[in-house]
Amino acid sequence: MKRLVQWFLAKLARLILNKYKPDVIGVTGSFGKTSAKEAIFTVLSGKFNVRKNIKNYNNEIGLPLTIIGVGSGGRSVWAWLGVFIKAFILLIWREKNYPEILVLEMAVDHPGDMSYLTGLAPCKIGVVTGVGPVHIEFFKTIERIAKEKSVMVSHIDKNGWAILNCDNEYVCEMDKLTRARLLTYGISNNEVDIKASEISMSQHEDGKISGLSFKLFYQGSSVPVLLPNILGEHLIYAALAAAAVGRVYDINMVDIADSLRAFKAPKGRMNLIDGIKNTHIIDDTYNAGPDSTVAALNVLGKITTESRKFAVLGDMLELGDYTESSHREVGKAVFNNHIDYLITVGERAELIASEAQKQGLDQDNIFIFSETEKAGLFLQDKIETGDFILVKGSQGMRMEKIVKEIIAEPLKAGELLVRQDDEWL
Repeated sequence: MKRLVQWFLAKLARLILNKYKPDVIGVTGSFGKTSAKEAIFTVLSGKFNVRKNIKNYNNEIGLPLTIIGVGSGGRSVWAWLGVFIKAFILLIWREKNYPEILVLEMAVDHPGDMSYLTGLAPCKIGVVTGVGPVHIEFFKTIERIAKEKSVMVSHIDKNGWAILNCDNEYVCEMDKLTRARLLTYGISNNEVDIKASEISMSQHEDGKISGLSFKLFYQGSSVPVLLPNILGEHLIYAALAAAAVGRVYDINMVDIADSLRAFKAPKGRMNLIDGIKNTHIIDDTYNAGPDSTVAALNVLGKITTESRKFAVLGDMLELGDYTESSHREVGKAVFNNHIDYLITVGERAELIASEAQKQGLDQDNIFIFSETEKAGLFLQDKIETGDFILVKGSQGMRMEKIVKEIIAEPLKAGELLVRQDDEWL
């Protein structure tokens, strides 16, 4: 039944795209794609009629639902019937307000996924945010992941655009695989078209953080950008990708900078949330890979405070042969960023604890749990006023349950945290 629904949805989605002919902006990457999608939507939505993925609908079922503009039918036959009726209405009558631009995050878990998704929704613009060892169980090597992601830009014709994060060597190599026009972005690479520099974190005397600021450079000129309430420097890459897409649509740099002030990190991605006992929670619980986890730890390490810093880290899943090395890499980052307390959840995360202790973190400051619930209850008792707490782990570890235990306003969990709807609870 699922395959039949998938086939039917794909057919309807292609017909709708052929009728309305919106520009399709595809966004992919091992990390950072959701943030990039949100930032791109933020920059474009002030001047165009734009739609982005509904929820996390970024796969073979979710993409057609976004194109149709409806939610999933779940397990209800009647709800699915409503989905198909909406699609037929779009095809029979012309909807005046159908989006001019679709910003579609495209996720790949297995070989062949990207060919399927780009075949369903061919892109005018393809954005690749980064390549790393995520879902490596199914690809075996990072090179194979890069090859899969490169389909995003290799299918675009010469009239389209490939937008590449050239701080990532695997992504930057994709310039040889596309016929499309090219825009590159980065922070550390000086040869890119769009660059961020002079990055700084704004922090008040009471420890509160107001956001990140940087200068955005393009073709010899620069504009200042402030990202209020944004913590992670790695989220600047989302802003750079959005700036590149903005330039494709001839939006000037000042307007791009103004739009980015409204950019908010998606739920569970480096969001700063008030915690119990006047603590500060960095909620990065949406998912985790080694690159994003190290980046999050680097943010926690740079915060200036006399209070204590906690890293609460769960298993990173689907890493295959890279499982041990990746978790140990994170353990080193815990120590190198002078984290005071480490709490791990899961069998694989014990490798983080082992490596952090090996590097020199006091064993008395390391706590190991097998269940998120027990870790959350322990954390409630352990934290004190002013502490900063980073919580992160793979989606399957459900680390948001720990955040829910320690947020100051638990009744706002549905508004603040990821995976709070009925299908997850």
